[in-house]
Amino acid sequence: MLAVIQQTKEGYTARFERQLKHSAEKVWASLTENEKLAKWFSELSVDDLREGGFIKFDMGDGTFEELEILELKPLSVLEYKWGEDRVRFELYPEQEGCRLVLIETILKLTPHTPRDLAGWDVCLEVVEVLLDGGSVEDRKARWEIKYEQYVKAIEALPQV
Repeated sequence: MLAVIQQTKEGYTARFERQLKHSAEKVWASLTENEKLAKWFSELSVDDLREGGFIKFDMGDGTFEELEILELKPLSVLEYKWGEDRVRFELYPEQEGCRLVLIETILKLTPHTPRDLAGWDVCLEVVEVLLDGGSVEDRKARWEIKYEQYVKAIEALPQV
């Protein structure tokens, strides 16, 4: 299921939601522990897990971008800068596991936006598969399908 993309006063939000059969503790570990994070988003690493701390994004050319952590509530909320935008993970414990919500706040739609959205969508699929004990063989093929879907979804939105 694609993210729900909505126009806001400040730009747009993209909301992804997943029902997971795993505890908030296990999901939180996937988001914040480097050895687990590397399995689903190898370019990210948590360097300073606190509000005002940062997550590093490996640009792949020997440089790193520091993504400031804007809000941190252990086992519940992790929000950080994503370029000019923001990425927010929220965890809601439920009887059979937890609900994972990812909200990307997007100031301005760009040609890169559908790439990011497709990437987050596939990352969330991978997190779930890994938590379930599986592996994902062809992320690129999954991403390409999602990318085309997000291009169409964004084309259908009113432009701010």
